[in-house]
Amino acid sequence: MSDFLLHPQLLTDSHPVCELALCSVRLMDDARFPWLILVPRQPFLRELMDLAAEDQLTLLKEVNRAGRVLQRLYPADKLNIAALGNMVPQLHVHVIARRRDDEAWPRPVWGAGNARPYAPDRLGRDLAALATALTGA
Repeated sequence: MSDFLLHPQLLTDSHPVCELALCSVRLMDDARFPWLILVPRQPFLRELMDLAAEDQLTLLKEVNRAGRVLQRLYPADKLNIAALGNMVPQLHVHVIARRRDDEAWPRPVWGAGNARPYAPDRLGRDLAALATALTGA
């Protein structure tokens, strides 16, 4: 795992939340949507099938954990879960809590308006709450 590097776009667009068994969890810097990104900490992954079968199961468990945490911390009508990789080829999974009254509903969040970066105080609170909920600390 020492060859693992986070794609520069993910570094630019998101904030570190915590480390799970397989994934680095990051918060997308768009306060309009509660939006986590899970990145398996293994080098050279592009597709889900590039992971060993056991790691695929671990990823699914971590995605489910992230989804449950988002539902608990933020009111959500629907979770969007996707691994697209069209812009960032490194394997990563988006877990987004959506509301019927959000700016993009019912369309995907990608390309819907302009991202609204987190204010520093809210960012700190959200990162702490998410990290605690995800790690059980």
